[in-house]
Amino acid sequence: MSYISCKNVYLRYENTSVVEDLSFNVEAGDYLCIVGENGSGKSTLIKSILGLKETASGHLHFGDGVTSKNIGYLPQQTTAQKDFPASVYEVVLSGCIGRKGGRIFFSKQQKKLAAENMEKLDILPLKNKCYRELSGGQQQRVLLARALCAADKMILLDEPVTGLDPVVTAEFYALLKKINKQYGITVIMVSHDLFAAVNNATHILHLKNKGSFFGETAEYLESDIYKYFSGGEHND
Repeated sequence: MSYISCKNVYLRYENTSVVEDLSFNVEAGDYLCIVGENGSGKSTLIKSILGLKETASGHLHFGDGVTSKNIGYLPQQTTAQKDFPASVYEVVLSGCIGRKGGRIFFSKQQKKLAAENMEKLDILPLKNKCYRELSGGQQQRVLLARALCAADKMILLDEPVTGLDPVVTAEFYALLKKINKQYGITVIMVSHDLFAAVNNATHILHLKNKGSFFGETAEYLESDIYKYFSGGEHND
């Protein structure tokens, strides 16, 4: 069963159609990159996956235990968030809030999960550091660990390397691939970095108002939409 099944979905933004007749599937272990021009509906689709916005029509279903509430989400950071006065441990542990139910305190199991995710991302030594004192790359690792605490099977990232230098960006992409391959977490990432998308993802969803593409990365590389978008030869 698919984690996400999207069939013939239409998306609107402020009464304007942004995506028409969109269909795609996300399976266990996939690494899907969502690309496309500004205004192509990427943000609207993210909100729909997270249950923050209804589709205009069509069907967007979850399966195999995945819901909009147990997807780990790493949004674009704002300036205010970068200056958040909390410890690394507190930020990561806050990803377990959805697991608390009606309990006031975090459980031993949730604290253990936070520690395990910090260890996976090599930030456990930063546990007691103040989040706002970290570098941009370190902050993104902290937020990724937080997203993993919220996730059961899937994480969704929105332009996660914006503002990071090339070396830190490459390290972050390597971490995502490790999480996907070694730990079996399904990844959905929105990106403007077409080069990174085709070099890391197993599948590509290229959004356009009409004529969107979905398929394996190898298929995308042979498509006209890729050739046109990447500046290569375009076959009519």
